[in-house]
Amino acid sequence: MRSTRSRFARLLASAAIVGIVAAATSGCQTTQSADTTGSLTLAPADRSDADWQHDAEVYGQKYRQNPADVDAALHYAQALRASSQRAQAVAILEQLSLQNPTNKVVLGEYGRALAETGEYEQALEVFDRAHTPEQPDWHILSAQGAVLDQMGRHDEAQRHYLTALKIAPNEPSVLSNLGLSYALAKDLTKAEATLRLAAAQRPADARVRQNLALVVGLEGRFAEAEQIARADLPPDQAAANVAYLRQMLAHKGNIPMTNQAAHYSSGSS
Repeated sequence: MRSTRSRFARLLASAAIVGIVAAATSGCQTTQSADTTGSLTLAPADRSDADWQHDAEVYGQKYRQNPADVDAALHYAQALRASSQRAQAVAILEQLSLQNPTNKVVLGEYGRALAETGEYEQALEVFDRAHTPEQPDWHILSAQGAVLDQMGRHDEAQRHYLTALKIAPNEPSVLSNLGLSYALAKDLTKAEATLRLAAAQRPADARVRQNLALVVGLEGRFAEAEQIARADLPPDQAAANVAYLRQMLAHKGNIPMTNQAAHYSSGSS
């Protein structure tokens, strides 16, 4: 079991950043401050590739016509990130942040894009400018925690999540990130308790329950983990997640590096 936990921590750390950072804002309207010139309502996480491609074409055309259009640039960058064109999204958001250095929405999106490309130190610096101690934004606090987790600074990450929860009590996305942080720190008891609390909230994204299934499976309760994994996913995705859980059991600690890890490490909205 100790070997399993160690391998799981490395696996989760390698896969978590995209899902966990997105979890801080997915489906939520970003906080808008007095000096914000544009706000971004993030699209639902369950959009299809065709939907994102459509957005990339529509907002890409608007952006090329007027690169100073904050709304078009933000939505274009979001579509690029969703299509795994993250370097291009970073380039767009970098220029936008230079043009709008006090726009908290722009800075928040730029920080997330940097985190997704592994620029963790720079992402933290940008996040620090995306809100203030006097006006903290729980979305940004949660995103900062996700980056700190990816850097192995789990105690700091957990402090950020706990601060975010003081602003947004029982927010399922933050609880989910906190639960994953405890898992990365190999405290599976706290991880399970926190993820169960997240799953009990309404609304709670199905990804929260998949995170819970991973932790329960890691603890060796695979039948229960399968039941959780199958609860509210489409049959094909549920089958893929259950297959991954069974691989964990069959390998007895030698967790395979498959794409299924991303399903479990995605956070909630």
